[in-house]
Amino acid sequence: QLQVVESGGGLVQPGGSLRLSCAVSGRSLDNSAIGWIRQAPGKEREGIACMDKTGGSTNYADSVQGRFTISRDNAKNTAYLQMNSLKPEDTGTYYCVVDVFCRLGIFLFSSGSWGPGTHVTVSS
Repeated sequence: QLQVVESGGGLVQPGGSLRLSCAVSGRSLDNSAIGWIRQAPGKEREGIACMDKTGGSTNYADSVQGRFTISRDNAKNTAYLQMNSLKPEDTGTYYCVVDVFCRLGIFLFSSGSWGPGTHVTVSS
């Protein structure tokens, strides 16, 4: 059974950085499209970053473009989200999802396997 667990959230000051990890067990990450979804307080879930099955193509929401980077280490069966220049509006719960649709600039995440999420608070 596929299990997805996020970690690395916490409290950070504006302008700071965090790296979220997404550990996957029960199946190899090879040939899996992955994505990160954010839910800010009182707002709908937002797909912010995804990577296709090959790892050769990524897609970012405008809100995080240039500040966040999605990556993966198939040998460790782990995905990452490097978040730099954090802003208060980045506050929320971040979810990793395996088996998303990430192609041709389109990111769909309604299906797939979700982790429980990790919370990020950006505040001074």
